[in-house]
Amino acid sequence: MTLENKLGITDSSELARIEEEISKKKAIEIFEKNNILEDEIGKFASLSKIHEILFSEIYNFAGKLREVNIAKGNFRFAPLMYLENSIKYIDKMPQSTYDEIIEKYVEMNIAHPFREGNGRSMRIWLDLILKKELGKVIDWSKIDKEDYLLAMERSPIRDIEIKFVLKNALTDKINDRDIYMKGIDASYYYEGYNVYKTSEIKNY
Repeated sequence: MTLENKLGITDSSELARIEEEISKKKAIEIFEKNNILEDEIGKFASLSKIHEILFSEIYNFAGKLREVNIAKGNFRFAPLMYLENSIKYIDKMPQSTYDEIIEKYVEMNIAHPFREGNGRSMRIWLDLILKKELGKVIDWSKIDKEDYLLAMERSPIRDIEIKFVLKNALTDKINDRDIYMKGIDASYYYEGYNVYKTSEIKNY
């Protein structure tokens, strides 16, 4: 099933290609313009802004909380009825240490606030938090795809793996655009992963 989009694309492969092309251009805009307010970094407001910038040319829901329940395999992301409260809880989570930042990242992944594009938006969001609080970012080129995906899948139960995987890729090259853009490479990180099933609340 192809998501309804502003471009009128009905082929899912074509939509994925165009979506990645546009979102990468918009990601560069975020990097170069630095247009995320400093006091919002780590809050949902900044994540929403990132998502809106990346996907506003493609989807009407860009930057907006999803209105359906979604699941990946046997894992159900935060139920719609609890989503707003989950976001409020995450906003209040501390982010002054590496462990706190990754725990916040894991919780936001469990919330999965958007209908599509969570991974790319959250990786930019994570880098902004790390940059602000620790003067570090993730060198995504040093992260093995399978290690990352498996660690993220297991993180709701045990976050030690994702903490280890990401910590080994920390760098102080916070102004390196090539390092930053590796985190936006959707085809590398989420090919075959970011496919969700949706259900109405009554079926949840």
